[in-house]
Amino acid sequence: MADDKGRTGFCLSRREVLGSGLATMLTASTEAWASESPDEITALSAAEAAQRIRNGALTSVALTQAYLARTGIYNSKLSAIITVAAETALATAAACDAETKRGHWRGPLHGVPILIKDNIDTAGIRTTAASLVYENRIPDEDAEVVRRLAAAGAVMLGKTNLHEFAGGISSASSYFGPIRSPWMLDRDAGGSSSGSAAAISADLACAALGTDTAGSVRAPASYCSIVGLKPTYGLVPIRGIVPLAPSFDHCGPMTKTVEDAALLLNILAGYDPEDIASVEHPTEDYVAALAQPIDKLRLGIARRPFFDLLDPNVASAMDAAIATLERQMVPRGDVHLPDTVDFTSLGTAEIEAYHLELYRSRPTKYGLHFRNTLKSAFDSANDTSQQSAAEKLVSYVRASWQLRKMRRDAARIFDQCDVIALPTMRRLPRPLNELIAREEKPTPREPEVVENCFPFNVLGLPAISVPAGFSKSGLPIGLMLAGPPFSEGRLLAVARAFERSTAWHFRKPSLRPTMVTPPIDWPS
Repeated sequence: MADDKGRTGFCLSRREVLGSGLATMLTASTEAWASESPDEITALSAAEAAQRIRNGALTSVALTQAYLARTGIYNSKLSAIITVAAETALATAAACDAETKRGHWRGPLHGVPILIKDNIDTAGIRTTAASLVYENRIPDEDAEVVRRLAAAGAVMLGKTNLHEFAGGISSASSYFGPIRSPWMLDRDAGGSSSGSAAAISADLACAALGTDTAGSVRAPASYCSIVGLKPTYGLVPIRGIVPLAPSFDHCGPMTKTVEDAALLLNILAGYDPEDIASVEHPTEDYVAALAQPIDKLRLGIARRPFFDLLDPNVASAMDAAIATLERQMVPRGDVHLPDTVDFTSLGTAEIEAYHLELYRSRPTKYGLHFRNTLKSAFDSANDTSQQSAAEKLVSYVRASWQLRKMRRDAARIFDQCDVIALPTMRRLPRPLNELIAREEKPTPREPEVVENCFPFNVLGLPAISVPAGFSKSGLPIGLMLAGPPFSEGRLLAVARAFERSTAWHFRKPSLRPTMVTPPIDWPS
């Protein structure tokens, strides 16, 4: 964990704070809100926090201070946040409070503290992608999604930990240490948006941003019992985000409630003419869409192969979740998704394209897992017994053509249904030591983990994971809902109805300041 350096669109400088008299507010705020329980304040959803700040029941400074204090207690145990932007966050919060007193609102997240995954650029504050390669990388510009959140009034608390370069589905591989699940400290928090999920689950912020290339928003959302939304490909800009495989990269909100996911999507969605992945789509109000009835919507179950080899705890939770949905919707039985085949050649080529020069100049600065992934790819490129450069190019082009065709035809999946349901993850979070031991082997992908998530990155379809239960040992289980392209409003309405019919999102991990962090068995 480190302090912030420099400035971003969220920030005022220390001199501006002192010069404007806002420093007095920072000092007075602690006394003004002393009657508030810190745990109650930090448990607020983004929508609740925004409303309380707007009506004067809470100040942004008080809320920001509460989150920073909680981060100081628990982050060393979770390793969820890499950089804490305390000074700039308090300055922004104080400026928001001053504007609140004047009746001015920056936007729907005015004064609301959030976290940003550390592969998303923030001007003047380092963006490391959890790698020694980028340990001191400080961007000059905000990513487009960061700019939009700042314009909406959000307060950036810091940058969250992740699997190095977002290149894996676990929380084990980061230069800044493995991210631990708040539900069980020796367990995987999911990846690659591990820190965002763990932080929201542990109430270290109101909401966070994650990225999703093969399940990296939904997998950690499932493992940490929060809401994680992967929008339709191109709906949310990815410009200014360190790429993994741009053909599959998405950015989405990670939140405490479905309403918060809709609130953030209202801000994040929209065409960016400078983003090669961005698509034009009419503006929608996703918060308003939550109120639409779902009783006429048709529910399909993506049974095979997505229910194969389920952990028994997951199977029980899915039976209960589907029964809940079928009481609220029109059941249409099992539906079948097209075989999304193997797009390894496309994804690998895009990873290689970004990392080629970095790897050549500083190979030893990569962590073991991602270094092995790159080494395997680049070694095969130099091996004449493997595919030639021309053959690799042909494979890439053909895969690109196939991807475009599959996405064009994806809406046909929903001829017989409007929403499909399936488990987000087939198995429970594994022990971190087990995952760290696997890092000695080149494992660019873990098929048994990502198999339920990645097809929706291939097809570019919106998908959301919501809390759906717990194992007998207390580990979270997630339900995934997916729909046709640009059906986020409908999908959020179904997710909200499910959320309101259950109580899983109310359960919180039993964090204690005195809890002991289990040791890590690093490979020799």
